Amino acid sequence: MRPGVRCVIYRQSPPRLRGVSAGKPVFINWRPACYSPRFPSLNWCKDIAMSNTRIERDSMGQLQVPAEALYGAQTQRAVENFPISHQRMPRQFIRALLLAKAAAAQANLELEQISEGQSRAIVSAVKDLLASDYMAHFPVDIFQTGSGTSTNMNANEVIATLATRVMGEEVNPNDHVNCGQSSNDIIPTTIHVSAALALHEQLLPALAHLVRVTEHKAEQVHAFVKTGRTHLMDAMPVRMSQVLNGWSQQIRANVEHLQGLQPSLQSLAQGGTAVGTGINAHPEFSARFSRQLSTLTGVQFAPGKNLFALIGSQDTAVAVSGQLKATAVSLMKIANDLRWMNSGPLAGLGEIELEALQPGSSIMPGKVNPVIPEATAMVAAQVIGNDATITVAGQSGNFELNVMLPIIAQNLLSSIELLANSSRLLADKAIASFKVNESKLKEALSRNPILVTALNPIIGYQKAAEIAKTAYKQGRPVIDVALEHTDLQRSELEVLLNPEKLTAGGI
Repeated sequence: MRPGVRCVIYRQSPPRLRGVSAGKPVFINWRPACYSPRFPSLNWCKDIAMSNTRIERDSMGQLQVPAEALYGAQTQRAVENFPISHQRMPRQFIRALLLAKAAAAQANLELEQISEGQSRAIVSAVKDLLASDYMAHFPVDIFQTGSGTSTNMNANEVIATLATRVMGEEVNPNDHVNCGQSSNDIIPTTIHVSAALALHEQLLPALAHLVRVTEHKAEQVHAFVKTGRTHLMDAMPVRMSQVLNGWSQQIRANVEHLQGLQPSLQSLAQGGTAVGTGINAHPEFSARFSRQLSTLTGVQFAPGKNLFALIGSQDTAVAVSGQLKATAVSLMKIANDLRWMNSGPLAGLGEIELEALQPGSSIMPGKVNPVIPEATAMVAAQVIGNDATITVAGQSGNFELNVMLPIIAQNLLSSIELLANSSRLLADKAIASFKVNESKLKEALSRNPILVTALNPIIGYQKAAEIAKTAYKQGRPVIDVALEHTDLQRSELEVLLNPEKLTAGGI
């Protein structure tokens, strides 16, 4: 059955639907199933139509919530208030938020802020969610309250519902799951945690893979010499390996810069609560929370040096996004170099041949396009756009709180995921597999008048320029023209104008 299709099921179909009599048809909006043996509600991820609802209450009053929903009133209000983009908070963000809730429960148990039963139930609920298709229970749009309060309460309510079932008595979303926290510190904390984990688990390994593949390819193509180009015009020759090692160093530099930002991401706002003063949080909560979270994730987190700065600004996210943009710019350069070298095959440079992955045209038979470099270039453009959004959002730290946290989280994690996925594709389906067209390289080098640059120290710039212009106008090899206009012997010129020698530099 397709997701989103409205269908009819009957009472006999398990799991049994609360409040529905046998044989009575129920209209539901079906979503992909997920599995959790302990909680049937996790197995049937669906929105029961509003004719089958329950009443939930919050501080603003009561409202109807889908009967089988794990969330409560505040989440339902957000769903109704923000039907804007139908985009939910990123999976990586929700995962980090759930882990943060488990760490908070363990820290609060140590500090005797909640009971052992409440803590165990919260941690158990988080584990069950992480083992299921948990995103079905987080319907809040990314365009919501700027503090991310709706998403925080979504997590609190879902966890509280499951924890209550585990414990057999009420676990309150505010008093127990959210104990020692506010949206104003848990959401900035989750931005840092999710980005740190995404870098650690996704992007940095992908970039390391790109470096390895590029450097291995450089070894394979070391023997090939090609015409260098500046301003897209013919220049002195370079080795193919020099080109690829240049790319590799670009990526290595980006990796180093991203790694340099990891300590800032691992510095957390948790414990600052509403405005940075730490009101309603135990004095030791911040340190114990960070320690518990480090154990859960395998990444070392620590309390921030100044919680006012971490709640009132998103400077770290802006800095990380800026470096992601720099990485995107590097990938754009590599993608463009590949496209140019692959251009043709007859009327372009044709220096390399990229792997043919799919037909390139619906009207021109036989045409094959550089689809992976093109996709990479589009990723780069998107990441640059994401950075612009984060830059604007980062300016919205008015007084004690930034109020564009959800779009900062969404764009930051989107950039990381896009760069990670495209880096692996660029490595495996473009760089690793391209072939060098040696005949094209030699043909271009033989007609390149710029080789005469090597004669500058011997005959002077003006004389060399005259030889280059003559060779170009007459379409003759530069060595033949130089032989006519200088006292140098052919054997000397062959040594001086050897393209392979010219790639080594020096005088």
